[in-house]
Amino acid sequence: MSANIIHPVILCGGSGTRLWPKSRKEKPKPFLPLLGTRTLFRAACDRASDPAQFAPPMVVAGAAHIDLIKAQAPPTGLSIIVEPAARNTAPAIALAAARLDPDAIMLVCPSDHHIADEVAFQAAAAAAAKMASAGRLVAFGITPDRPETGYGYIKRGAALDDGFVIERFVEKPDLERAKAFLADGGYAWNGGIFVFRAGQLLEELTIHRPAMADAVLASVQSGREDGICFHPDAAMFEGIEGDSVDYAVMENTQNAAMVPASMGWSDIGDWSALQDALCDGNDASNQAPEKAELVDCSRVMVVSDGPRVSAIGLEDIIIVVDGDEVLVTHRGGTQKVGKLGGASNQ
Repeated sequence: MSANIIHPVILCGGSGTRLWPKSRKEKPKPFLPLLGTRTLFRAACDRASDPAQFAPPMVVAGAAHIDLIKAQAPPTGLSIIVEPAARNTAPAIALAAARLDPDAIMLVCPSDHHIADEVAFQAAAAAAAKMASAGRLVAFGITPDRPETGYGYIKRGAALDDGFVIERFVEKPDLERAKAFLADGGYAWNGGIFVFRAGQLLEELTIHRPAMADAVLASVQSGREDGICFHPDAAMFEGIEGDSVDYAVMENTQNAAMVPASMGWSDIGDWSALQDALCDGNDASNQAPEKAELVDCSRVMVVSDGPRVSAIGLEDIIIVVDGDEVLVTHRGGTQKVGKLGGASNQ
């Protein structure tokens, strides 16, 4: 395989509780066709499917979702690492790194995000791969278009040939700081997409989280193959104290860089984010199936798996009907959906 080929690593973690009742434990957000006919997981595979640029994807997921992954896999195939326990993104990514050649360039992608401009995504991946080959650990810096308080930010520093040094990572800000970041122009959203050499990621993890690195490597060395699936040793892996790759590596390394990415990105983190992705720039539009009837409504979204929904005179309301569950929420309340009893007790 060409040394220039990028190895996609797709992370299938999380339960998507803020998209309840559509997203449920047995079939969470990545495996739902929320935008069009493709599921978010399949879209993540497809946008990194050009064999001239990408190797077949490696997917890291829990055992409960292996059948869904196999059913939705692209025809080009994939490999699966069956994560013995959920330990956040740093151990999950390290598992993949340990299964790749040390010089392999990894492109780490969440399985449940939406990217409208796949050509821009592929161009950013190519630029990031060049920086990673030169020794950088690269984050995609998503170009912000609003003062968003729900995302972490990246402050860019000195310019590089294909991007920028990362000056610092910034936690989710309040609204006033988010407005200041947008006005400044030097901040980007941290979309959780990373590119680095597999061996360098493991070297950095060994420096900053040595116990985690040792446990991951031991679990891989004692793991077993099962067709397209690889099972790390559960006993060794389950003892890991989990952490995100942001905290464990990216905020500690001296080699962090970012590649600017303006690609119509959304994490589809809740129903309002899905509504934004569907509205295609028309902020006053409604999104509803043909059988729904909306009269004198603005910015109303209806998602129904069967029953007809009728509404009159509503603004900024989201209505979701799925099986025996019905959700009605104002756009401003969608961040709290995961705290509902139905979502947390599924």
